[in-house]
Amino acid sequence: MSKGRAFVVDDELSDSYRSDRLGAASTVTATDVKNEFGRVLEKVLQGGIVVITKHDEPKAVLISVREFNALTNTNRMKLDTLSGEFDALLARMQTPAALSGMKAAFDASPKQLGKAAVAVARKRG
Repeated sequence: MSKGRAFVVDDELSDSYRSDRLGAASTVTATDVKNEFGRVLEKVLQGGIVVITKHDEPKAVLISVREFNALTNTNRMKLDTLSGEFDALLARMQTPAALSGMKAAFDASPKQLGKAAVAVARKRG
């Protein structure tokens, strides 16, 4: 296994994760992985990240289950947070005043909408 150049393997990774972890990735050829899997696996189990190359191109990344769970749980927590925020926003929009306001907006003429927009813009300064 050689300490070679690091490859950006996923544009969805956070910048801190990318700089902290992928910069420390080792590269190994697919043939070497096949022939030395025990050694490669031990490197991963000790917290390493291994980029597997084929014809000098990155093709796969081997990470520990702990690293995998950290990556997937982060995205799941973000999704849960966004779902909660959406649900709260939707609940606020279901009040009688909000429903009345939306009905008025949809029933308004373009001239009335323009006047309302100008009035709001003046209030905001």
